[in-house]
Amino acid sequence: MELRDILSKVDHTLLRQTATWEEIRVLCDDGVRCGTASVCIPPSYVVRARDYLAGRLPICTVIGFPNGYMTTAAKVAETKDAVANGADEIDMVINLGDLRDGRFDTISDEIGAVRSACLGKVLKVIVETCLLTEEEKIRMCSIVGESGADFIKTSTGFSTGGATPEDVALFAAHVPPHLKIKAAGGIRSFEDAERFLSLGASRLGTSAIVKLAKERGF
Repeated sequence: MELRDILSKVDHTLLRQTATWEEIRVLCDDGVRCGTASVCIPPSYVVRARDYLAGRLPICTVIGFPNGYMTTAAKVAETKDAVANGADEIDMVINLGDLRDGRFDTISDEIGAVRSACLGKVLKVIVETCLLTEEEKIRMCSIVGESGADFIKTSTGFSTGGATPEDVALFAAHVPPHLKIKAAGGIRSFEDAERFLSLGASRLGTSAIVKLAKERGF
């Protein structure tokens, strides 16, 4: 796979708590130069990134991040604010306690509420696969697919593990046809990226691929 093709699938990501505007600005510049799918940044920087990028690159941000246990009302408010500020894509974290309690309708309703608040923007739903059983992963493929989201996303990158080839292959075998897959967390090489894409991911959440591309003089 050509490097440019890989980069076009990357959400170039910086979600570290200590990220500064200068770092976000450089992230935006690198994303534009490398032709990434988006930059994925903290909500507090969305307005400045919107003004800085001026439409040159989609802006992705995170909701209910990284733990997912905020109320639905809080996630909806976060989403409305992010969209009003210029976010083009929303990556939300589910309430894992609800999943563990078997409150599937509650999870579905919450995703639907955030979907409505997105006003047609791309919605990705983070299920944190490293904390789920195989049965729960399969169940989430159905719930996310039926709730109107565009992507199911493996991980926040802030828990005990990130994307694995096994999880992406499992998703690919169980998602409905319209639901895409985003692999995130621990994607550190071109080989990793190619493998996840070949297994069925359509988007990659990573901070490493653009850095590697720059080292190659891209």
